[in-house]
Amino acid sequence: MGRTETQHTPLPPAIVAAAFRRALDEAAVYAGSTAPNPPVGCVLLDAAGRLLAAAAHRRAGEAHAEARAIAAAQDLGLASAIHTVVVTLEPCNHTGRTPPCTDAITATPARHIVIGAVDPNPGVTGGGAARLAAAGFAVTSVADLADPLAPALAADAARLIAPFAKRVTTGQPFITIKQALDETGSMIPPPGARTFTSDASLTLAHSLRRRADAILTGSGTVLADDPAFTVRRVADFPGKRRRLVLADRRHRVPAAYLEAARQRGFEVEVSDDLATSLARLGADGALEVLVEAGPTLTGYMLASGLWDEHVRITRHGAADGTDHVEIRHIAA
Repeated sequence: MGRTETQHTPLPPAIVAAAFRRALDEAAVYAGSTAPNPPVGCVLLDAAGRLLAAAAHRRAGEAHAEARAIAAAQDLGLASAIHTVVVTLEPCNHTGRTPPCTDAITATPARHIVIGAVDPNPGVTGGGAARLAAAGFAVTSVADLADPLAPALAADAARLIAPFAKRVTTGQPFITIKQALDETGSMIPPPGARTFTSDASLTLAHSLRRRADAILTGSGTVLADDPAFTVRRVADFPGKRRRLVLADRRHRVPAAYLEAARQRGFEVEVSDDLATSLARLGADGALEVLVEAGPTLTGYMLASGLWDEHVRITRHGAADGTDHVEIRHIAA
């Protein structure tokens, strides 16, 4: 089979599915670092299905995943072998802070592209896929792969960009509520303790902080616990500044705490109107807000219907020290 025929022969679905999982994993490393852009991962394969390069979008203003992967292949002298581009989100077809990714892709010898999710931005939806199809690419959705993993991969691609999708379609940030409960269903730690969850659950909580662009809490939590809200149990993104929004209508939180939070790197807002504060966060490009609060504010947020994801950690008191973690979404 000649090179031209080889370039037009699609790779086996199982190989593409494995590459797509790798692209998702690459993107997940930077979830929380890319606002106002979405996290995106890209993998390049040759005609035999071998991985040539893998990359992710790391930060707004820097190269997108596709351009970064293509540049990596060029540095390795492998760009001429690119056959299939696997990317978690439809490539952009417009000029923003970086050039269109469709230009970078059409400049390669690739003739196949597998896309995880269509760009939800109403102004650009379908533009990248249409441009590539017009350029002669075989454009495939990962959901349409003839592989048993395809539905799960498509769902993971949609969840990866869910905060971005909500912001560009509604103007509001994605809201995650983290709630820890003991065996009795109480959120209150025992006297003298600040938590009752396991080490693994504490690490999960810090991972949720890491991907958040803002933390929402209440004055009661601050007065009771003097929380730092910093990311400590996992490596944080260098230079990332988060918002700390304090629901404090009565202005009970001392000025000293607010100043200490600023010294820890937070941009602090004292809010007496959560709807206005959330809208402002969305307008400023925040993708995800993490609610870390006591029973009153947590209950209010759960009842409000404003939330998107609820991470509930329940302490069972098991001998092995494990907790039960349940993640549910409001749409479910």
